[in-house]
Amino acid sequence: MRQQAWQGLKWWVSGGVLLALAGAVGLARQSLDEQRALFETDARIVHRLLSQQVVQHDAILATLALLQPAPLDSPTTSPEQRLPALYPQILAVQRRDPDQAWPDAQLTRAEAASHVQRRAALGATNLANGRYQLVLSATPTSYALDLDMRAMVPWTEWPMEPQSSPVRVVLEQAGERYVIQPGAQASQTGWHWEARKPLASESQSFDVVSTLTVGPGQLPWTRMLAWALIVAALLTALRHLQRQRAARRRAEELLRLGQVARLNTLGELAAGMAHELNQPLTAVLANTQAAQRLLDDEPPELATARGAMAQAVAQARRAAEVVGRLRRAVERPDASGSLQAVNLNEAVKRALYLLEPECQRRGVTPVLDGADAVTVQADAVALDQIVHNLIFNALQALEQVPPAQRSLTLTLGAHDGRGELLVADSGPGIAPEVLPRLFEPFFSTRDGGLGLGLSLCETLANGMGGSLGAANRALGGAVFSLKLPLSTGDRS
Repeated sequence: MRQQAWQGLKWWVSGGVLLALAGAVGLARQSLDEQRALFETDARIVHRLLSQQVVQHDAILATLALLQPAPLDSPTTSPEQRLPALYPQILAVQRRDPDQAWPDAQLTRAEAASHVQRRAALGATNLANGRYQLVLSATPTSYALDLDMRAMVPWTEWPMEPQSSPVRVVLEQAGERYVIQPGAQASQTGWHWEARKPLASESQSFDVVSTLTVGPGQLPWTRMLAWALIVAALLTALRHLQRQRAARRRAEELLRLGQVARLNTLGELAAGMAHELNQPLTAVLANTQAAQRLLDDEPPELATARGAMAQAVAQARRAAEVVGRLRRAVERPDASGSLQAVNLNEAVKRALYLLEPECQRRGVTPVLDGADAVTVQADAVALDQIVHNLIFNALQALEQVPPAQRSLTLTLGAHDGRGELLVADSGPGIAPEVLPRLFEPFFSTRDGGLGLGLSLCETLANGMGGSLGAANRALGGAVFSLKLPLSTGDRS
């Protein structure tokens, strides 16, 4: 029985763990999806903002090429020299007028590439220090911008906090890398996401690479723990409700058995009373009849005495008739008409289920042994009452020994056309002087007992064509044996 309870608890715990894990995985997946969606949105915004900046550089160079340049020896300052004041990312503006040369070879090569490609081209790049040059070949004057990549970032519109955001943002070009936002160090474990996209300018061939690593510590553990606690609370409540329902069903079944037992006990009590009263009434009848005969032999006038004795005889006969009517009224009808095929194993399991609280209270774990299916010919209610009574009596006997020595074994079998149930306990056993009178009506060894339980069980067993016996075990304790005819289909 404890094993069944443990199996049931194990299923509840397993189901709870699976439900909690499923919910936790769902919450983790939802959190990861949200973080990934936010990362992808931020990466798109970063790419758009940086693309706007590099496109602006192309536009500035194109505008300079369209302007009429001032001579180098003019006292008027060239307009391009005012650009660094307007655009903080422009460190300097260089120009090459006709018949002049660039101060370094990289600008010369960049101008040549720009002339062939008919667009701006990269000059010297130093991504480690966040610097690069952009050159546009034009007639008559070519221009070059010295750009600061750090100042190029529009921080006022930046979608993340640069110092605390876990997202890492870098610009890459030809194996070089400039870190715009450091982000978090990549973890060895977790979920890694990367967004790589070139800037929207062919002249500035930089890739914007955004990466994010979400480690186990960034999962929503608080919500996952709260979900697990909610699941545990709900399952505990459901388990409690289930146990309450089982206890209510058990109480209703015990009440039904108790009502049947009380009715049968009342019949047994009435039959016993009729039996006990019939004997003295018979003696009174015999004595009064003898007295009447003696009085009839005497010649004196004893008419009054004879009349009185005749009335006594009439009253005694009347009392005997009343007792007879009472006995016939409470006598149980023939049970042979209600006999049917009943699974003895199921009857034992029903009794163990009803008596589970009593077993737990006494620390007894019943052991069910023997055949798996024994079908007998019996009245189902009467069989339930007998089995219940035998097991409950065994539990009461086990109260007289220490808990460590308590054992209860129920053995099922079939022999010689009869199904048999043995109820063996490790209690103190049955005293030799008590054993012959164990099934007598009104005989009890317990204080306050009516002595009708075992008598009623024997009567019910006999009424179904079976028998009930008791004996002491060799190793201590008592064993009760219930034998009933096997169902017709199960007889060998």
